[in-house]
Order: sequence, then C-alpha cells, then structure tokens
Amino acid sequence: MTKTNNSIPDILQRSRTIAVVGLSAKTSRPSHEVADYLQQNGYRIIPVNPAYAGTYILDEYCYASLQEAASALSKEKIKIDIVDCFRKSDAILPIAEEAIAIGAPCLWMQLGVVNEEAAARARENGLEVVMDRCLKIEHMHAFKSG
Repeated sequence: MTKTNNSIPDILQRSRTIAVVGLSAKTSRPSHEVADYLQQNGYRIIPVNPAYAGTYILDEYCYASLQEAASALSKEKIKIDIVDCFRKSDAILPIAEEAIAIGAPCLWMQLGVVNEEAAARARENGLEVVMDRCLKIEHMHAFKSG
C-alpha cells in the first residue's frame, strides 16, 4: 500500500505539517482523535473541511480546501507534508488531484479508505501513497514501542 512498508516511519519522521481533510470538530470522531494525537506528538495539523471553514479546530484555523490551506501556509513559508484523508473512498480522487496541485509529498488514506485510481494518479505525480492505514496507529508502532 506504500512503496515499501519501511517508508511509513520515514514519512512520519520527515513530516511536520499534516493537512487533515475531513477533520471534524466533534471530539468523538476518529478524525478529531487522530489529529489531537498527532498534534500532541509534535505535528502541526491543518484542518480542511468546508463545513467548518473559517472556524478553529484544535486551535488551528480550518480551511475549505487544500488549495486554500496551502496558499495561506505559503505566506508562513510552510508546506503541507502529508494530506491525511478522512473521507469516503469514492471522494478521494479530487483530493488526490488537489494534493498533486499543491505539491504535497504524501497522500495518506485512513483505515477503510482505498482508492486505487487516486493512488495511481498520486504515484504518477511523485507522491508517496499510504492506503487503509491509520496515522495514529502507524505513529504509535513506529515511535512508541518498547
């Protein structure tokens, strides 16, 4: 699901800014739990959800789109490292296209999210792709064991 399974720790280690597409303001939702965990572990999370655009989730401004987020962050000289998708599988292709357009190095689809067409498009454009994996779980496996 990635180029190699060994690359997941590498992706997590070199990434600092994660756009969470579909992040919910509801604390009971998995997207919120994962984003909160990532934030507590040193990552900057960027909420992307048109339903909450203009509000704050986990003390971060929420954007309507990846393009809007990338444009705003570029003023701070910050790039999005991972586009983490909490959307249904059939909604991923446009997100992959946006991830390509903003130059994100990695497209990450959460547990249960698989879209081979979107993955192929992203890979064709040089992005690393992770599908059907949870960022929180992968981070815990890579850095919290022992």
